[in-house]
Amino acid sequence: MELEERVAELERRLAALERAESESSPRPPRGERPGPTADDALRPLRQLEEQLAAAEAEAGGVMYTGSVRLPTGQPYGWQFTELTDDLLDADWSVAADCFAALGHAVRLRLMREILGGLRTAAELTELADIGTTGQIYHHLRQLTGAGWLQAKGRGRYEVPAARVVPLLVMLSAARN
Repeated sequence: MELEERVAELERRLAALERAESESSPRPPRGERPGPTADDALRPLRQLEEQLAAAEAEAGGVMYTGSVRLPTGQPYGWQFTELTDDLLDADWSVAADCFAALGHAVRLRLMREILGGLRTAAELTELADIGTTGQIYHHLRQLTGAGWLQAKGRGRYEVPAARVVPLLVMLSAARN
């Protein structure tokens, strides 16, 4: 097994353990949660540095991770690490369609509404200031074609689990 495959497998196993741990222990109410310590705030960075040292990745890497509970109650946990050399050597043009699909205010609104629980095209067409039924279906096709949505039959759509945290990371990056 190659090093990248081993690291990816370890990341998947760690994420599964973290999910199991978080699901087994209920979270205290928001006001009762202790704030992060200085050590906690940099823990992901330290984990990344350890992974990079083990992989002998001198150019470094990036990691994005998240633990999310949507308004629908669905929990998502996800983590991904990419080596800098691999990112810089990749063909960036393949990302253009992915970014372009999100590059429209109506599509971003559709994504937000779907994450919030509206799942059918009929529900989405009832939203104010979103466009005609034909325009909405056009936007849904763009998002589905780029992998941001999955059609689940009978006009139902959902964001694939592996896209929830990356979408929120991209939104966070765009705001900073």
